[in-house]
Amino acid sequence: MLTTVQKEILQVLIDLYSKSNYMPIKGENIAAIMKRNPGTIRNQMQSLRSMGIVKGVPGPRGGYKPTIEAYHALNISAADEEETVPLFKKDKQVENLTVTKIEFTSLPQPGECEATIKVMGDIKQLDLGDKIRVGPSPVNKLVVNGIIVGRDDMDGVLLLDVRDIRSIPHKSVMEIASQDLITLEPHMDIKEAAWILSNNGIDGAPVIENDTVIGILTLIDITKAIANEEKDLKITNLMSKYIITVKQDVMISEAIQIMNKNKIGRLIITDEKDKPIGILTKTDILNQIAGLKYLTS
Repeated sequence: MLTTVQKEILQVLIDLYSKSNYMPIKGENIAAIMKRNPGTIRNQMQSLRSMGIVKGVPGPRGGYKPTIEAYHALNISAADEEETVPLFKKDKQVENLTVTKIEFTSLPQPGECEATIKVMGDIKQLDLGDKIRVGPSPVNKLVVNGIIVGRDDMDGVLLLDVRDIRSIPHKSVMEIASQDLITLEPHMDIKEAAWILSNNGIDGAPVIENDTVIGILTLIDITKAIANEEKDLKITNLMSKYIITVKQDVMISEAIQIMNKNKIGRLIITDEKDKPIGILTKTDILNQIAGLKYLTS
């Protein structure tokens, strides 16, 4: 049975060990983070070594390494240290903390949702009532926002009153994109293009020539041209030639970053031969994240 101090030491050791690319950690470094006397850390390390939880590495570059028993003692897997899941307070990442587990404890209860957050590191820098953000997680980019309503320093656990949960599905763009691609041709007049867009209930479509995207025309482009009484209403003069395409295996999270960086609302998806095969819009992404399709089905 580990004491509170021993658990804190192990949490700091494992955290520093992963951040140092798995190099031995000196007791002085652990003491500095925990704000304890180095002699106290050395004494505790002797006890942990005798239990087989910590391994000592001699030499000038030596220090301490956690054994597999250290992870078992803290109820985390050895693989957990490979990915860092950050924790933010007031939009600033809290240093020397990483989240290793999130468990939702009251999802079925109407009007409330709580989560138990397992944390590696010193959680004493967090107080009851603090608003925090956990994530994003490595795979589904899970982000949890909430208020701390409980704290267990011995086990490194926070109880969170969850205010909102967001997640980006671990899917490729092609899995959620519109594959029945509606296209326009350069020779079409504006009336024909407007009819195609409105008849298919879409806001825009790529202009294709010889299986290559040469532009994108939207209803906004058409409306502006008419409002400004432009004389030359050819598609090639009205369309936007600023085109962003992505391959079909690009993940949704990366597509969101591309959209935000380029301040656009749609991406053209191409195959390995750069032939357009689909279109992804922000609406498609929002439907996936919010689950709107499931709510309305």
